[in-house]
Amino acid sequence: MIRIFKTENGLIHQKDELSPGSWIALTNPTATEILEIANTYGIDPDDLRAPLDEEERSRIETEDHYTLILVDIPSIEERNDKDWYVTIPMGIITTEEVIITVCLEETPVLGAFMDGRVRDFHTYMKTRFILQVLYKNASLFLQYLRIIDKKSGVIEEKLHKSTKNRELIELLELEKSLVYFTTSLRSNEVVLEKLMRNEKIKKYPEDTDLLEDVIIENKQAIEMANIYSGILSGTMDAFASVISNNLNIVMKFLATITIVMSIPTMVASFYGMNVNSSGMPFADSPYGFLIVLGFTLVLTLIVAWIFSKKDLF
Repeated sequence: MIRIFKTENGLIHQKDELSPGSWIALTNPTATEILEIANTYGIDPDDLRAPLDEEERSRIETEDHYTLILVDIPSIEERNDKDWYVTIPMGIITTEEVIITVCLEETPVLGAFMDGRVRDFHTYMKTRFILQVLYKNASLFLQYLRIIDKKSGVIEEKLHKSTKNRELIELLELEKSLVYFTTSLRSNEVVLEKLMRNEKIKKYPEDTDLLEDVIIENKQAIEMANIYSGILSGTMDAFASVISNNLNIVMKFLATITIVMSIPTMVASFYGMNVNSSGMPFADSPYGFLIVLGFTLVLTLIVAWIFSKKDLF
């Protein structure tokens, strides 16, 4: 899908035709759309296809007529009716006339610009636009990291009484998300450092300040991802032991109940044997059943009391 945006009188408008100073947003473009943009602006089609590969690494490539910037952005993936966090590539191509973004899916990183919710945003100020996109990307990483931290807290509460692996599997999914985030943020950090040294992209004094803010925001996201990953890894190890211990407690309780209940079963089995009843205690007494029942109950209570003293209940 191709969408064209242009800033006029400080407001963002969607256009139908290509013109200098525009922003061309490609979302999961077809081969025909890629060739159309490539031929119009003299861009290698492979550079336009690169962001559509989920395994593509972050980098900067400078050509004669354009510069390609590839960064990783956070994305939400739905599995088993739950949201999990991954990263996907996004490409930013700047030419003399326009700026082009390429992404595999709709993303909140660009959605804020399309909706006009970003201050001091102008499509013709290409360097500032790039830095604003990168800043929004780092901020989105931080936002998702806080959500992951809250999710892990909720799962930890469930783990206190859990004897199943479902919660541990959910923590494992969150840990995978943190690994994706950490790897992507470090790759983005390398891109930002190269961007600071890149002389092909013009930078003004205010742009330099914004680039430093982006680098600081990205480093903060890296630190948070490392902290959360370390906490989550330790939590998983601890709660794996907790689940095993909870299961042992349940098994111990069931074993104790089995022993206690075996006492009346044994007494009943003695009196249920097919032998001469004259040899059985209280067999001839009219109150024999009540006496045996009372004796069995007392013996069962004594055994139960002994087990409770040993903290087996």
